[in-house]
Amino acid sequence: MLSHVHDNVLVQNMLSPYINIDTPPKLCFSITILVSLLLIVSHGYTTLSKADNDTFSTISVGAIINTESRIGKEMKTAMKISAENFSQKSKKLKLRLYFRMSSSDPLQATFTAEELIKEKGAQVIVGMESWQEAALVAQVGKNAQIPILSFATPAPTPPSTSLRRPFLVQIATNETAQINCIVSIISFFHWRKVIVIYEEEPYGGDPAILSLLLEAIHKVGSELEYRLVLPPLSSMNDPQGVVREELLNILSKQCRAFILLRSSLPLAMHLFREAKDVGLLGSDSVWIVTESIASIVHTTNSSDISLIEGALGIESYYSETNRLYQEFYSQFRQAFRRDYPEEDNSQPGVYALRAYDGITTITNALENITENNITSTTLFDKILSSNFLGLSGQICFKYGTLSNNQTFRIVNFIGKSHKVIGFWSQKSGLSKERISDDSANVFPGMVHWPGDLRRVPKGWAMPTSERPLRIGVPGRTSFEKFVKVTEDPNQTNNYKGFCIDVFNAVKKVLEEAYELPYVFEAYNGSYDDIVNHVYNKTYDAVIGDVTILAGRWDHVEFTHPFAESGLSMIVPVKKDSLKAWMFTKPFTMEMWMVTFAILIYTMLVVWFLEHQSNPDFGGPLRNQLGTVFSFMFSSLFFAHREKLHSNFTRVVVVVWMFVVLILNSSYTASLSSMLTVQRLQPLTNIELLKKNNSVVGCDGDSFVRKYLVDVLKFKSEQIKNVSSEYYYDDLLKNGSIMAAFLELPYANVLINEYCTAYTASPQHYRFGGLGFVFQKGSPIATDVSKAILTISENGQLKEIQETWFSPSKECLLARTTLDTDSLSLGSFFGLYLITISTSTICFLLFCFHLVKKFRHHLKSDFTPGNESVWSKADRFLRFSIGEVKTPFKAPVLLENRETFQASSSTEAEMAETPH
Repeated sequence: MLSHVHDNVLVQNMLSPYINIDTPPKLCFSITILVSLLLIVSHGYTTLSKADNDTFSTISVGAIINTESRIGKEMKTAMKISAENFSQKSKKLKLRLYFRMSSSDPLQATFTAEELIKEKGAQVIVGMESWQEAALVAQVGKNAQIPILSFATPAPTPPSTSLRRPFLVQIATNETAQINCIVSIISFFHWRKVIVIYEEEPYGGDPAILSLLLEAIHKVGSELEYRLVLPPLSSMNDPQGVVREELLNILSKQCRAFILLRSSLPLAMHLFREAKDVGLLGSDSVWIVTESIASIVHTTNSSDISLIEGALGIESYYSETNRLYQEFYSQFRQAFRRDYPEEDNSQPGVYALRAYDGITTITNALENITENNITSTTLFDKILSSNFLGLSGQICFKYGTLSNNQTFRIVNFIGKSHKVIGFWSQKSGLSKERISDDSANVFPGMVHWPGDLRRVPKGWAMPTSERPLRIGVPGRTSFEKFVKVTEDPNQTNNYKGFCIDVFNAVKKVLEEAYELPYVFEAYNGSYDDIVNHVYNKTYDAVIGDVTILAGRWDHVEFTHPFAESGLSMIVPVKKDSLKAWMFTKPFTMEMWMVTFAILIYTMLVVWFLEHQSNPDFGGPLRNQLGTVFSFMFSSLFFAHREKLHSNFTRVVVVVWMFVVLILNSSYTASLSSMLTVQRLQPLTNIELLKKNNSVVGCDGDSFVRKYLVDVLKFKSEQIKNVSSEYYYDDLLKNGSIMAAFLELPYANVLINEYCTAYTASPQHYRFGGLGFVFQKGSPIATDVSKAILTISENGQLKEIQETWFSPSKECLLARTTLDTDSLSLGSFFGLYLITISTSTICFLLFCFHLVKKFRHHLKSDFTPGNESVWSKADRFLRFSIGEVKTPFKAPVLLENRETFQASSSTEAEMAETPH
């Protein structure tokens, strides 16, 4: 009631200036009624507002972002949209955002966070685009026990680090996944070296992402060529001069694969503008930009976008076709155009989507709290347990960071726009389609490379007609068949040799893909020096007979070897002066002894089988043995004349003659070979050379001298430098050196030249082979290696080798070889086993028949019944050797039947005559 009275008084006071005595009564009444109605409505609204304040709870959220940057503007707009959408749908809660400007000063960010908490009652702090800000504000959150939601890319730290910042939640791109995506691209295109460019951190030091990159590229066999650190654009008085000077330093390097790791958009555009002017955006250049640039390039003007034409970019994948995104897209464009009319492009980027998802994470957590009293600890727990599909992807946290399997899309900037050429995920790696289990789904799609290049760029400063490949060629070589440099009357060097021909064949293969302009430059120094000239960038390559060694491998890039390499010892050869016992060399001593033993054994078996029935083997024992010896030795030459009566003997002799045939053939072949083989001199042992302090020769410009001293332990004074292949012959002949140590290709050349005078020792020390030399990481080395394999497989390399190193016909006929091995028993063991078995079986069968006849003889002959065993054995022995005659008939041929019958009759008569 007091309220109504107060209102009437108020109405009278309000109307008194407008109503006077002259005012008509009707008009005064109308004005009074109108004002009363307005007061009633105002009173009702006030009452309703008080009721609303009693029904809804307001949650204050502090936001610390750089609202002057494009990313900050997108974040602010997206957060406001998310808060408004929540406030419209929620029946209990309202979200109030308090925005504060981020000055990229971590200390200032902490003061701002404390101010928001104390003065505005902020229950959550969001924002912080840099990790330094997020780390310090997280400490404020820890002290105040409120959640801190950061959009800064998290530093690569172990999970235990989250214990130090228990209230920090990070909703940002996984840096490790992004680096793995970049390295997968580098590995796929075989870029061996890269140059990393990034903007200096505000408080010094390298970004944590750099250490991840260095570790990852080493795993795929690539390496960091150079690191360019640019100061912030605002700190440079002359940005154009500073950036251009740094890029000119890069221009002197060969690598042309660039990774823009982290930078502000203005500095990145300035960098590309200067890079284009100095020629670093031309053919065979590669540029890869990370998400911090690729996701906001669309916000620049069309002329700036065209600067990075042909570059590759990494962006987080998100769906642009679902209903939630379409609704947000429409709301964002309207709000962004309204709030920032000066911006030409109103399309949201991934940072806007993450800002929207950040606020949505908070609102979802609020809705999941069932208690009336919302505490910061409860809110933080609900935030950590979030699991929903947001605009930027699946929102799920583990150890305070996003734990989803992030997918990136690889974009190719073309003209004033870009297109998606492939995708990457931790599970599937690179692929042309986002979801595909098909192995034929090969990355990438069609790529538009810088300079309209129609092939994959090498990421290397490829030679051109203006800047051809500088190739060093050894001008002072010991063996001119490999490389020979001559000067014509016009003082122009001519290059020829085996290595030059191999390079020309390789170049023809390479020209199918690209041109390779080059110039040869003769270098009159050692091989180690010319290799070092490639390492220090004096030469781009070396074409010559350079041996691949581990020490050189660390500094330069070798191609696949085009010739084998090893250390060989060359010594003179001569005919053996003592050949008195040469005839015994075809067989080993063991072989001779076993052969002689088998000969004696076979002789005894033949005698035993033949001496009773064959008159040629009869007579006194001395005559019998002479006949047997004569028969067996003459059988070695197939000259025996004695006839054989026993079939057992014939079997034994046939097998023996077969053995003799094999032995004769083998002996003749081995002896013929030995008589035509030349022998090494006795001095062929390295240890003996060192013991006798013998002088040896080698090429002083090669690594061989050092190898002889360091590895083979020769004394330095024992080694004589030989500068030309033509000196070796004289030095070896006159005894100035006892042996020459040459690499295997050179040893073959020397032996082919002096085939009847020298030979190589059987022992070799293997090396990596002969190869061409290029700068470390050069893609040309890989292409040359492939070309060498090509000419090797199609036979070109063999033809070149035969052209330069084929021995003469004389050398082919009289080529020296190593000592021929004597034939051993193992080669004839099976043959000897057959003849021994055959002789033994025939002997045993004959003995069986002999025992049978002896029993018959005992039955027909009267003997005392108490005859001892020894007596019987003696009688059997005399019976078997013929001292006791018996009508025993050995198996004979038909033509000898009458002779045997007459002999048998005589023996029968003698048996009947009493003794």
